[in-house]
Amino acid sequence: MTIRHDDITAEWLGYATLRLASDDTVVYLDPGRYGVLTGEWAPDSPDIGHPPAREYAPRDGDIVCVTHVHHYDPDAIRRVASEDATVVAFDGINVHATDRDLDRLADLDYEVRTVSMEDECLVDDVPIWTMPAYNREDGPNVDANGDPIHPKGIGCGFLLSLADTRVFWPGDTDVLAGHAELDVSLFVPSIASSYTMDRHDAADLAEALDPDLVLPIHYNTFEALEADSGAFAEDVAKRGVPVVLDEQ
Repeated sequence: MTIRHDDITAEWLGYATLRLASDDTVVYLDPGRYGVLTGEWAPDSPDIGHPPAREYAPRDGDIVCVTHVHHYDPDAIRRVASEDATVVAFDGINVHATDRDLDRLADLDYEVRTVSMEDECLVDDVPIWTMPAYNREDGPNVDANGDPIHPKGIGCGFLLSLADTRVFWPGDTDVLAGHAELDVSLFVPSIASSYTMDRHDAADLAEALDPDLVLPIHYNTFEALEADSGAFAEDVAKRGVPVVLDEQ
């Protein structure tokens, strides 16, 4: 469903894919993978809430933001981007660091602007800031060797101001120093059970940020990303922070 907040709309399309729209600008964050935009996507369990799988190819995106290589899907970008779209992508995306057969950013038929972990740019009058996104070495999201699943330098998160509404998608990351200091109106965290901040850490960050609205995404795509979104929403609401779920 479409969530209305201030002068924008937000729609979670599955996995990490989020569509934001104002009266004159459409932004996509991390479009694609796992059949999210092709009508094939469905989580492992039929009992967990998720956006309905459907064919989605509006090609109306003015800006497409990509946090890191795990969420880089050139076919999905082509499915949502308009002909004159600008792709804003983390500069550390390396297509050779994945077993997927991916076009390089340079091969996309769009203007591509690369950004570092701590950067800022202006695209179509939309201010965009980036910040680091990674798993801490002393945190829970490490592999069998004790190495972070998302090491520092693998990607970024995005904070953007659309129609004067500041939207924060942290990306695939633990809660990091500095997150709680941001000025955020719409907070869009992952609440997955692994790989990123979980629902408990996301709720703590929501309380610290005190945004006008929280909309969780990036959960229940597959077993490792399972989360109890209802419990998250109840937790956040008890802290006095407005929260909404975009589920069928």
